[in-house]
Amino acid sequence: MQITLTYNVKKEQTVTSETNDSFDPSSKPSGYTSAAPSPQNYDDTYAEWDSWETINALRNAIALHHEVTMVEANEDAFEKLRSLQPDFVFNIAEGFKGVSREAQIPAICEMLQLPYLGSDPLTLSLCLDKARTKEVLTYHRIPNASFIVCENVSSLNGHALTYPQMVKPLHEGSSKGIYNTSLVRSYKELHDEVARITARYGQPALIESFLPGREFTVALMGNGDTVRALPIVEIQYDSLPEGVNPIYSYEAKWIWDTPDQPLEIFSCPAEIDPDLQQAIEKICVDTYRTLRCRDWSRIDVRLDAQGVPHIIEINPLPGILPNEEDNSCFPKAARAAGMSYQDLILGVIDISKKRWNIT
Repeated sequence: MQITLTYNVKKEQTVTSETNDSFDPSSKPSGYTSAAPSPQNYDDTYAEWDSWETINALRNAIALHHEVTMVEANEDAFEKLRSLQPDFVFNIAEGFKGVSREAQIPAICEMLQLPYLGSDPLTLSLCLDKARTKEVLTYHRIPNASFIVCENVSSLNGHALTYPQMVKPLHEGSSKGIYNTSLVRSYKELHDEVARITARYGQPALIESFLPGREFTVALMGNGDTVRALPIVEIQYDSLPEGVNPIYSYEAKWIWDTPDQPLEIFSCPAEIDPDLQQAIEKICVDTYRTLRCRDWSRIDVRLDAQGVPHIIEINPLPGILPNEEDNSCFPKAARAAGMSYQDLILGVIDISKKRWNIT
């Protein structure tokens, strides 16, 4: 097949070529090299976007069986895709502007009638709105933490909240906007976090009751009755620096855990009893189907004080960093299932081809 890979590349890195040849990463994202004392010291603008290393690894994996062209998901993407008319679009583009940014390339593909990998624009937009996602899950009686949405600090008035609480931007992923300070234990801390998020990200803050139990992430592949969970990954918070909060913050994901000095933060397959494994897999498959995810997604789960699994995040555009030392959870789960990186990428293409009835 003629496959076009659509992507967004981290702007902290310099593009060295205008061709479809491989690129060499030239720098790390801003904030990688030092543990600064507060979130104000980090630039997480492009946290969701991919490095050239990841983009090239994907390109090379796809090229094992298919012809590959590359299109950056910018203002020129529509015309490029219309001109190329590929047989299939392998989309990893996160977009940049707007609360429906992850839906932009899939919407273009639907307008041009191009088959593409992954969930449709509605699911992608829904999953990027954490509150709307939680409302749908709650309607379908899928456990998730209680929450409120605050447009600004004045809207905190009148809410009788119990602590601790988690405070997040409403429309972000890849731990963007979630820092060690995001777990709050007092009204002052809550006020400061809501003020930070609304000012810095120009969007409401989601406030959730903190779930104190173990945390897991589950990679899923397939459609309909073929959806399956790969080996479950557990996040081991005792590997974080002493005294920090037990959350998968921006610092934990991008600052303290680096390819040069990886944290032993993940365990896969997770050491859990069969009943808990079954409960986690069931809630994730139920969520995947309820939100109409397609082909693949990664879903984050945390246990409450009674050990009951709750959904905390759905990632229909899962991170797929290629190197084992990158600690990327979907490839980690795939390796535990006996798949190489190339097997994973070619396998999800085959899953999507079947859904599109492409022979």
